[in-house]
Amino acid sequence: MREHDLSAEPTHSRWNRALAPRLEIDSGDVVHFQCVDSSGAQVRAGMSAEEFLRIDRNRIHALTGPVLVRGARPGDVLEIEILDIAHQRWGWSSVTPGMGFLRERFHQPYLFTWELEAAETRSLAPAVVPLRPFCGVMGVARAVDGEIRTRAPGDFGGNMDVRDLCAGARLWLPVFVDGALFSCGDGHAAQGDGEVCINGIECPLNVTLRFVLHRGDPLRGPLVASPPDTQSGGPAWVVVESDEDALRAARDATSRMVDLLVRLWGFTAIHAYILCSVAMHLRLSQVVNDPMVTVSAAIAKHILPERRLF
Repeated sequence: MREHDLSAEPTHSRWNRALAPRLEIDSGDVVHFQCVDSSGAQVRAGMSAEEFLRIDRNRIHALTGPVLVRGARPGDVLEIEILDIAHQRWGWSSVTPGMGFLRERFHQPYLFTWELEAAETRSLAPAVVPLRPFCGVMGVARAVDGEIRTRAPGDFGGNMDVRDLCAGARLWLPVFVDGALFSCGDGHAAQGDGEVCINGIECPLNVTLRFVLHRGDPLRGPLVASPPDTQSGGPAWVVVESDEDALRAARDATSRMVDLLVRLWGFTAIHAYILCSVAMHLRLSQVVNDPMVTVSAAIAKHILPERRLF
């Protein structure tokens, strides 16, 4: 195992399988990523809402990467272990006209700056908001050619905004191109399920990840093992699906969970379906990355015997 450092700049804000890798690693290596905030370091404390509206939105997400994993091929699975994530003491949230889940109700631009303590923020008194930093975007290069905006998530991961992807979690992604070409960014110090105003607490992050390649074991989409913390209710298996139709995403996530229970624990499909009905939690992870909605289906690990995924 080797350790590597990767600075934020130059960032990228498009998925493009032709992007030259900024770093090449082997399976088992650890990478320390520097990630600017989702604006690409354009937002600053004290900025007015009018100034915020003038930022260059072509730079949104400002991802660090890509990282090439030697030997990765289409059909493989890339495991990403999230070892550590640290914020840098400040963040921001915004309301932008025409965007967000309640865009018909909130029409005025607004920018809010957060001061972050180690584990919480008291900036929005009287609330005390616990912090749980994670990357809103973690993904590999897509199979198609050309540049594609990073807003929509998919089977490659991407802009999932799944709040379980914090320190202690693991993420498995299918590989679509040689080398996988992994990138991350869109740091959040905290976020509710749904991310309804279109932001969590956006912030720069320092992120430490370990990469492990699993060969020739196809995966249909992102899968997460959430960490054992109180905010998630304890460790769980989490299947992630994104679609323009939220109900279709929920059905696909449920179907994949049934398949996972059959594969790892030997349930019949009908028994797995019943278990999902009595023990699985369906959550809207994000509802604002138009046109895609992301649904997470979770089953607590404590109700099942321990298993290795790969």
